[in-house]
Amino acid sequence: MKSLAAGALLLLLSAAGAAAQTAPQRTSATYEDWTVQCELNAGPPAQKLCEVVQVGQTQGQTVSRVAIGRVTKSEPFKIVVQLPVNLWLPTGVKVQLDDKDPGLAAPFRRCVPAGCFADVEIKDDMVKRLRAATGSGKISFKNSAQQDASVPLSFKGFAQAFDALAKE
Repeated sequence: MKSLAAGALLLLLSAAGAAAQTAPQRTSATYEDWTVQCELNAGPPAQKLCEVVQVGQTQGQTVSRVAIGRVTKSEPFKIVVQLPVNLWLPTGVKVQLDDKDPGLAAPFRRCVPAGCFADVEIKDDMVKRLRAATGSGKISFKNSAQQDASVPLSFKGFAQAFDALAKE
């Protein structure tokens, strides 16, 4: 099973594929606030899974992880958001490009001790909006007391990271 450190999306994507017989090969490249991570599993069949990731930290602790990727080139992209436990799950999470953006809503799918995961497919128009974003956005949710909460999300370097992902 993949570790959460390998990325939330790789965890989800690898669950869809066969478990690797040998240790996977990993590569990464950083584009300002985003990282492209790839993992090559020997298989069979051999499979290369890549994603763009941003990890949000406060006081040295990981508070969020956003990953975008897909299992195969024929499938749509999926965004996966990981947040710490202690959330109000029914409201899900929203990825907002700025304060005026209504946000892309994603329902929470599961929680494990390391965090809660929300995911949703993203259409081409949302990919274009994400690529065009350059400022600061946020991940909005409710905590377990049903109070509004958010963590920052930067879009610096996202377009370059996504372009690199598309070439993988």
